[in-house]
Amino acid sequence: MTRGEGKKEVRVVAALIFRPGDDTRFLVQQRLPGGSRGLLWEFPGGKVEPGESEPEALVRECREELDIELRVGRRLWAGRHEYPDLTVDLTLYAASLESGEPKPLGAQALAFLTPPQMRTLPFCEADLPPLEALVAGRLGPLP
Repeated sequence: MTRGEGKKEVRVVAALIFRPGDDTRFLVQQRLPGGSRGLLWEFPGGKVEPGESEPEALVRECREELDIELRVGRRLWAGRHEYPDLTVDLTLYAASLESGEPKPLGAQALAFLTPPQMRTLPFCEADLPPLEALVAGRLGPLP
């Protein structure tokens, strides 16, 4: 499907957050049931609102949905995914916890997992390419 066919487009940011003290596990969340792509897994984050930078959106989303403060690092991956109902422009950033313990305020479940463990879960299609890049070590040096 090409642009301009009436499908909604969203710009989304996501965070690759290390487990404190363990640089082999990263935070992932399971979407709430009932909504679009319900119960699928994804990297934490959300939509970029008008007037926000991508890092600002990531900090806001993680504050609202996980009750944590983030330090956003470098951009790791960017791409576009076409769902039947939606086009997602997704950017993944390295991030670290500044404060707080993640709580599933806007998610069904949270887990700190290794990339191979993540591959065993049903992930949102838009998150699969950055997940595969992470598994293959193609994201470059991680913090």
